[in-house]
Amino acid sequence: MSIRLGLVVGLLVAIAVTYLASINPGRTHLALGGDWALDVPLMALVVGAVGVGAALALVLGWLRDLVRGRAEVPRAPAAPIMARPPVESVHPAAPAPARAGRDALIDKRRWAEALAIQAQVVAAAPREERPAEEALLATLHYELGRERFDRGELAGAIGAFKDALRVQPDFVPAALLLGEAHLKAGEPRDALRVWERAAEAAPSALPLLARIEERHREEGRPTRMISLYRTALDRHPDNLALAFGLGRVYFELAMLDEADEQFQKMEVRAPDMPLIHAYLGAILERRGQYRDAMEEYRRALRLSESVQWPHHCAACGALHPRWVDRCPSCRRWNTSRP
Repeated sequence: MSIRLGLVVGLLVAIAVTYLASINPGRTHLALGGDWALDVPLMALVVGAVGVGAALALVLGWLRDLVRGRAEVPRAPAAPIMARPPVESVHPAAPAPARAGRDALIDKRRWAEALAIQAQVVAAAPREERPAEEALLATLHYELGRERFDRGELAGAIGAFKDALRVQPDFVPAALLLGEAHLKAGEPRDALRVWERAAEAAPSALPLLARIEERHREEGRPTRMISLYRTALDRHPDNLALAFGLGRVYFELAMLDEADEQFQKMEVRAPDMPLIHAYLGAILERRGQYRDAMEEYRRALRLSESVQWPHHCAACGALHPRWVDRCPSCRRWNTSRP
């Protein structure tokens, strides 16, 4: 029974007491104890007793409903301890499944997903395995950047190439395309800065030196072209590719004596290199020594028809007719060396 209903009942009892008391004037003496007694209308006493009983029943019923209600209110179930959503983590004890999944994503050219797995593989790899895993991490950054570069997303490509170089500063393919992305974005100085910084980490990388040389040529700074190769040769004096680059720059700047001396030194070390004989023939031709020039040209043609500097894979040893960003034999990146 609700409180509102109880109030209604109480009001009705009061009205009934008042009405019956008015039509039944009889009174009675009600002793309450000691000298305390009341002289009340008989009908009021009767109806009042009924009302008090009804009120008491109302209160007891309300208390009973209150207790029952509390007992019946269902407790909110304790929040279950939810298992954390699976995190793409790689535990050192089980690297093989993660690497297998990564390799499958690489085969599908899903670079971003493979990159997310590889970042965790690197974090879990033992120290002795980390260099190889970091090299692959740089590769995935590079491939993601190249994908964005091909789509014209220059900002995203630049970010990915920078990530590759942060992981592996001598990653030549990433440096090359990072510079190209800056050029496309109208930032030639940033492009040159990227290539020069990369050349410090990989001074024998001919594609980098060629791009730097090209920028210097376009800006009319020939002396920087010479110092570029001289600096690299100081660090790698036995590198024939760098020696060839310096001789070629001498020739292009019409410094024929310096070019002739450079190529003559190289011929002693690599007599069967066709490019050396081609340039020696060109030097003789410019000097008007046509018969000797033709002989050098013939030697160059006999040795090879290629005008590209040959490269080899530092990982598997496969020979390449020119620089490539990924070895076609072992499928590894950034291993092409002159």
